[in-house]
Amino acid sequence: MAEKIWIYVLNKELNASEMQQLTSNCQTFVGSWTAHDVKLEASFEIFNDRLLIMKVDESAYNASGCSIDKLMRFVQQQEKELGVELLNRFLVALEINDSLMIVHSSKIKELLSRFVITENTPVFDTTITTSAELSQWKKPLKNTWLSKYLEGISS
Repeated sequence: MAEKIWIYVLNKELNASEMQQLTSNCQTFVGSWTAHDVKLEASFEIFNDRLLIMKVDESAYNASGCSIDKLMRFVQQQEKELGVELLNRFLVALEINDSLMIVHSSKIKELLSRFVITENTPVFDTTITTSAELSQWKKPLKNTWLSKYLEGISS
């Protein structure tokens, strides 16, 4: 299955009712998502309550510019309704002690210098665009765009 994906990082944890609202809103959206009046084979996943993954099976019908615009409007609507950030591409998802930690990229250098994270800390690559890449979406920090923060940090 050729699934195109979009990953959004939630800047804060949602309470149970907010998570239920997001889940319900996503179910409604993927159930009615279209491209050129053709229903898309779409689904979603909320990974560890902090990463929203929207998926379209493009073997059935491709997501087009207008359908991607609909997705962007939906995500912006969720930001407003739930009081969260989803479109902030500076939010980084790290795995620390088997837990997901969301931080602004501007905090990476500080976390490195305090030894909270290292060059080998797993980072979730939210730039991937296919579901096939999800099997390898955790990468050591040193193998991501965040490696620029390693300069001048002694291990």
